[in-house]
Amino acid sequence: MPDTEQSQPIRQLLAGIKGFRARYYERRPDSMRQLVTEGQHPEILMIGCSDSRVDPALLTQSEPGELFVVRNVANLVPPYQPDGSYHGTSAAIEYAVRVLGVSHVIVLGHAQCGGIQGLIRLRTGQKTDDDFVSPWVSIAGSALDPYINGADGTERSQADAERLKQQPDVVERAAVRTSVENLMTFPFVRERVEAGTLSLHGWWFDLEDGELWAIDPQSRLFQPVE
Repeated sequence: MPDTEQSQPIRQLLAGIKGFRARYYERRPDSMRQLVTEGQHPEILMIGCSDSRVDPALLTQSEPGELFVVRNVANLVPPYQPDGSYHGTSAAIEYAVRVLGVSHVIVLGHAQCGGIQGLIRLRTGQKTDDDFVSPWVSIAGSALDPYINGADGTERSQADAERLKQQPDVVERAAVRTSVENLMTFPFVRERVEAGTLSLHGWWFDLEDGELWAIDPQSRLFQPVE
């Protein structure tokens, strides 16, 4: 396509690729050549959100080859369900743990997550007009249960769900915890965690102030990372 027909966003992407090529292929060719000839050996699987504001590689300033990343709506991990259907996130987890042998799995949540806001709307009874998003975010439905009295559609539970709209960060962090728990339903993950060769982490990034929170291994509560 001629440059005159390219939109500004596409031109910006192409300029970025040109800069990437200059930085890694022209100035540091040995590092990329090694990744090509020896393959990737990342130590970390990062499960992040598809949100354009929270790119795991940009956020962590990682170099090529350092992160194996899977991103989806609301950075969710479904429970282990080998039923022959299509499971993109589960496939990435399996490949990272079984083939690449990563040492760490990080679930990275964030503030102002549209997927979690959609989950809250579901619990308040709002109708949705989508085919895939609502069933997907319902994976984290149990994350709301501790904050809603009687999750049976009663007036009281609806009132509690409405209050959660004002505190989405509570649900965002709870959903991260649920995803970390779901990781342990994968037999090959549990085996390595129990053997001490794989560590699971839950992180939450605050978009407003740039602070990172993480699940404390002892208390299991989120604490700011110094």
